[in-house]
Amino acid sequence: MSQEYYTKEHEWVRIEGDVAVCGISEFAQNSLGDVVFVELPAIGSKAKQGEQLAVVESVKAASEVYAPIDGEVVAVNDALAADPSLVNAAPLSAGWFFKLKPADAAQAQGLMDEKAYAELVKK
Repeated sequence: MSQEYYTKEHEWVRIEGDVAVCGISEFAQNSLGDVVFVELPAIGSKAKQGEQLAVVESVKAASEVYAPIDGEVVAVNDALAADPSLVNAAPLSAGWFFKLKPADAAQAQGLMDEKAYAELVKK
């Protein structure tokens, strides 16, 4: 069973086999409003946890999207270029941003689980 882990900056990561799928949370997309543009990283980019990898722009603001864990970008969601509203419609599925080859998949377990993240966004 797959499980999402969350950062304080509202990114999520889900380990699927040897790949980490990453995006922004339901809370983040709700806070941004209608997403109108997504800038994705180049495949092959390497990032450390907390480094900026993407940008999401909405009718309200632009926001940076950070790498939730260390890794190399192995895929990006090209569907977001044609339809950025996928981030609003399905942030945990069709609205994913990029996939990483994790340097250490166990690093995700150091992030918040769904329950802890729900407590964070209540505040």
